[in-house]
Amino acid sequence: MEKVVSGIRPTGFLHLGNYFGAVKSFVEMQDKYDSMFFIADWHSLTTRPKPEDIQNSARIILAEYLACGIDPEKAPIYIQSDVKETLELYLYLNMNTYIGELGRVTTFKEKARQQPDNVNAGLFTYPTLMAADILQHRAQKVPVGKDQEQNMEMARKCARRFNNIYGVEFFPEPQNFYFNAHALKVPGLDGSGKMGKSEGNCIYLHDDDKTITKKVMKAVTDNGPQAMNSPKPEVIQNLFTFLSICSTPDTYQYFDEKWNDCTLRYGDLKKQIAADICKTVAPIREKIIEYSSNTELLDKIARNGAERARASASETLKEVRRIIGFRV
Repeated sequence: MEKVVSGIRPTGFLHLGNYFGAVKSFVEMQDKYDSMFFIADWHSLTTRPKPEDIQNSARIILAEYLACGIDPEKAPIYIQSDVKETLELYLYLNMNTYIGELGRVTTFKEKARQQPDNVNAGLFTYPTLMAADILQHRAQKVPVGKDQEQNMEMARKCARRFNNIYGVEFFPEPQNFYFNAHALKVPGLDGSGKMGKSEGNCIYLHDDDKTITKKVMKAVTDNGPQAMNSPKPEVIQNLFTFLSICSTPDTYQYFDEKWNDCTLRYGDLKKQIAADICKTVAPIREKIIEYSSNTELLDKIARNGAERARASASETLKEVRRIIGFRV
C-alpha cells in the first residue's frame, strides 16, 4: 500500500481553503493509503507565534482534523515537534541543497514580501524542512494545493540528489496528490488570490452562520454581466467556485444561466452561497466544539500518533546514517 503524508501549520483555525484543498482528501485517503497526517508547529515558527499559542493552536487543528472525519486509528495524527528525527534529516537535506534554488522558490519570495522585517533562515529553508517531513516516512504521495507545487518539486529534488550523491535508490520521489484531477484553489472573499489567513479573506470552519453570511455578503463583485454568454471576470468566477464546491449542480447551473442571460442578481447569488456554505460547515463546527472540550483525548491521540510517526522516521534515519557513513 502506498504511503501518504501531509500536514498543516497551526497558525489559527482551518478555513474552507484548507478543507477543500487538503483535509477533505485526507478523509478519503485514509481508507485507500497508508496515511499519516501531522500538525506542522515547527513551520509556524517562521511567523514568531506566541509561546502560549503553540500548544493551544496544535490542539485546535487536531480537533478540527477529527471533526472533518480523520480517524486516528486508520491514519495517525501527530505534532511535528514530537518527532525529533525530522530535524536530523532536515540537516542532511540542507547540506545538499543550494542557496540559489532556495532563493527561487516563489513561496519564499511571497512570504518575504509579507514580512520584510522577519526574513529568517527558517523561512528560506522551509522547502527542505517540508522535504524532511515527507521523506522521513518515504512517502510516495502528498496532498498539496497549487501554492505548494514548487515546494513539492524541491522535495523530489532532495530525494533525487540524495540518491545520486550516495549511489542508492533509497528515497522515492514523492508525487503531488490531488483530491480532484487538478489542484483545487479555493478563492478568498476579497476577489483576488486564494483563501489564506494572512490575507484576511477566509471563512473558517468554526464560524457561525451569522458570521459566514456577513462575510459572503461583503464579497467583492462588479457591475454585473454586460453581454449575453460573456466570460466571467475573476471576482465573479470566484463566487461560482464557491457554488461548485458547496452547492448542488442544479444550483450552479441555475445561476450560470442567470449570468449568461444577463439576469443575475448578485444579492441572490450571495445569499445562496452563504446558505450552502453554512450547511456545509455546521456539522463540522459542532464536532469541533465537542472535540475541543476534551483536551485529555486530544493529547492521547497526539501521543499515540507521535509514537507511530517516530517508529517510521527512526527506521528511515537509521538507514540514512548508514548510507551517509555515520555510526548507526
